[in-house]
Amino acid sequence: MSAPTTEHIATTRGGTEWHIAGEWFDVCSCNSPCPCTFAQPPTNNHCEVLWAYRINSGHYGGTPMAGLHVVLLAGFDGNLWGGAMLDCGFFFDARANEIQRAALVNIFTGKAGSWMSQFVPTHVRQVNGVEFADIAVEIDSKLERWSVKIDDRVDASGTPMYGPTSDQSKLLQSFNPPGSEVGPTTAPVTWGTGMGGRWTAFGFEQNIPAGQASKHIPFDWHGTDHS
Repeated sequence: MSAPTTEHIATTRGGTEWHIAGEWFDVCSCNSPCPCTFAQPPTNNHCEVLWAYRINSGHYGGTPMAGLHVVLLAGFDGNLWGGAMLDCGFFFDARANEIQRAALVNIFTGKAGSWMSQFVPTHVRQVNGVEFADIAVEIDSKLERWSVKIDDRVDASGTPMYGPTSDQSKLLQSFNPPGSEVGPTTAPVTWGTGMGGRWTAFGFEQNIPAGQASKHIPFDWHGTDHS
């Protein structure tokens, strides 16, 4: 593929202006509801977690970003918001073209500004690997189910949380989360329960049973990439 040109990439004060918005969910080993979102230590002080992102709209310069997916696998000890550091690995969408691939890597590894540029330096100890792969992310429009699959290495899903006194026509949601993994947000956290999570990649090997923590949060990030 030929190198990017000024027709493809819009610049602002010497950098590439970008904006992506979409939906994020996790599946993890903690008891539900997830302690991290309340800025508390994980269950038994250790968490094995998958974070999945679906970009619904956005651009990187003049290049559209809608429809692309990212998955992060991680493990950590202690309170994520109290000094704990992640070891992690990233799967990026193999459907992305050259410009989109550079954008995904720069945005999600914190090189392009916005939330991840705050999160990665202070919460990521080590990136075990980065790979472009075929990622299938499905999120029901009514949030009745969310799931992610990457060939035979990743398979995880969640559903909304209900109980014996719930009105099942309404989602269990909260606002102003103390520890939002997608950064400060006015969007609702939809609380769920994992249907199971299995992954083997980047040194992580998990088979999390159904009934553990899962949740869904929209995200909306923008910035200027000077890399």
